[in-house]
Amino acid sequence: MSCGEPHETDCSEVLDHLYEFLDSEMPEVDRTKFEHHFEECSPCLEKYGLEQAVKKLVKRCCGHDDVPTDLRAKVMGRIELIRSGRTVPENDVTAGPVTPQES
Repeated sequence: MSCGEPHETDCSEVLDHLYEFLDSEMPEVDRTKFEHHFEECSPCLEKYGLEQAVKKLVKRCCGHDDVPTDLRAKVMGRIELIRSGRTVPENDVTAGPVTPQES
């Protein structure tokens, strides 16, 4: 998506990293660039507003559910494997072992 107008930061870059912006997971210098882009680009500002509203709705409707302990442990184990650079098994470690009844 692009509004057709030239910007210091391209619309595609902004939209590719929109969730990093929404989640405050980007350096402050990039946040400032994105904020400036939203000030001058109404299509991107509209997309930002829509995604922000969806995120708030999901949090309000689903934010109170507790994550099962075993699922959390499996996900954290997979993250640790990836961070350590070790080989991640081809099958999804978060899915748990396959029992004979499931195959």
